[in-house]
Amino acid sequence: MNLIDWVGTAAAILTTASFVPQAWHTFRTRDVSGISLGMYSLFTVGVALWLVYGVLMAAWPIIIANTITTSLALMILVMKLRYR
Repeated sequence: MNLIDWVGTAAAILTTASFVPQAWHTFRTRDVSGISLGMYSLFTVGVALWLVYGVLMAAWPIIIANTITTSLALMILVMKLRYR
């Protein structure tokens, strides 16, 4: 793995890991009152587009990180729609 891959992998791990505590809190409490539907909708679409970009570029750090984040974001978005 070259330096570019190491940087991409580190960035993917850190950004995905930073999202997990908030997702876990939301799953555990089912409290979605502080979540903006518009912001989360745009965020989820944006992360999904990063996933598509990663697939098109065959960039595994981007694919893995955005698969995880898109899945978590979609689950939270569904909870926002269900529990509002």
